[in-house]
Amino acid sequence: MAAKNVEFGIEGLTEEGKDHWNRVWRRLAPWPDSVAGLTRLKKYLIAPLSNGNMALLTNVAKQAGLPWDSILSAELVRHYKPDREVYLSAADFLGLNLGDIMMVAAHFEDLRAARECGLRTGFIHRPNEFGAGERAENARPGEFDVEAADTLDLANQLGA
Repeated sequence: MAAKNVEFGIEGLTEEGKDHWNRVWRRLAPWPDSVAGLTRLKKYLIAPLSNGNMALLTNVAKQAGLPWDSILSAELVRHYKPDREVYLSAADFLGLNLGDIMMVAAHFEDLRAARECGLRTGFIHRPNEFGAGERAENARPGEFDVEAADTLDLANQLGA
């Protein structure tokens, strides 16, 4: 039976079609600077800390060629960002002190929660983060430990 969503005007999706759209995250291309910037940052341990589940994050990395060393999913602790347990678990899983970890994101809520837990913070400005024509977040100077235009700029600032 085909699905219908009145709120968004979606009609006629089969179970196969719903599954296709549900997995769109796994097919997204990375930001153009991501692979090169992350590759330069390989002198550091690179591990995303995401609310995405392990299967999703593994598929995203594989499809996009992201050079992560490890994957940290909120799913592992059954808490979800911005819950502090997620950020605190990163140190435990990686065997690091909180102050030796930098959370890098394009989202203020995530970075502020990480900072409150004792992590360092790196903001990457993504003008199209919320779609073309939508307003992106802009950090105030000094709000985060590092503010970068993209991952290549972040690598430059971190000496990588």
